[in-house]
Amino acid sequence: MTFHPNLDPELAALLGSLEAPFEELSARPYAELPAAREPWLAEPAAMSDPRVVISDELAGSVPVRIFRPAGVTGVLPGLLWIHGGGLLVGSARSDSAPVGYTTDVPCVTVSVDYRLAPEHPYPAQVDDCFAALVWFFANAAELGVDPGRIAIGGGSAGGGLAAATALRASDAGGPSVVFQLLVAPMLDDRAVTPSSSAFDDPRMGWTASSNRYAWRALLGDRAGGPDVSPYAAPARATDLSGLPPTYLCVGELEVFRDECVDYAARLMRAGVPTELHVFPGAFHGWEFFPSAAVSRRSVSERVVALRRAFHRS
Repeated sequence: MTFHPNLDPELAALLGSLEAPFEELSARPYAELPAAREPWLAEPAAMSDPRVVISDELAGSVPVRIFRPAGVTGVLPGLLWIHGGGLLVGSARSDSAPVGYTTDVPCVTVSVDYRLAPEHPYPAQVDDCFAALVWFFANAAELGVDPGRIAIGGGSAGGGLAAATALRASDAGGPSVVFQLLVAPMLDDRAVTPSSSAFDDPRMGWTASSNRYAWRALLGDRAGGPDVSPYAAPARATDLSGLPPTYLCVGELEVFRDECVDYAARLMRAGVPTELHVFPGAFHGWEFFPSAAVSRRSVSERVVALRRAFHRS
């Protein structure tokens, strides 16, 4: 099987010998998912980075992992980070992305260990993320964080949950986040865009079939139908006005491309300051190949966007 002709050459070289873990996962009956999660829960070596101090706490009843830059004093900005994993796998302990944001911005990052589907269908995930956000603001002083400089962000399913949590906070009149960082967010359960069915090569991260599987795990028979809340699938929101300034990035060769581009365009039409990056030749999860130039550039741009947002606020 050859790769898509637009695939970045560096990424293509790295993909040659990889397996397709999500494809294997999404071939299982839902009842087998809890037992199949173990490989996705390993704590990466980056969690031992001496530049960060890590602690595990409870935001009410929601487990969170807190990352503080070592040796940095004074009040810092804060980032509520939401891990990816298709709403099916992953945890705050297995996602090392907060290490980079915490050290490079720098900021205090709170990573949310939200409940997973299918055992916990919608709205459990958004309830957990919103509760963690409320807790973050309420405990900002104790955490050494400026409550006027708290952003929200996430990748993939976590990016979709970040968008949903920002929508819910806006509709509820707070807490007021200053920025949302949406990395290839999972936004739309309807699978009606061209890209939602165009990419089904299991070597290239998240496929169209995996996407359908995940949405059904979250929503059951409602997936794709008329009775889905925008807090489950933010692309369904009809009013995006009042949302915080946004940075949104996505790969050219991924299922989420069109829904992300459309969401960014709608944010701009609603008057929300929005920066959109579509990375050429990139598939879902391309940043996990840090030796590729497109990966280094995309991760660097996110840090710059966060710094700029915190400076503006």
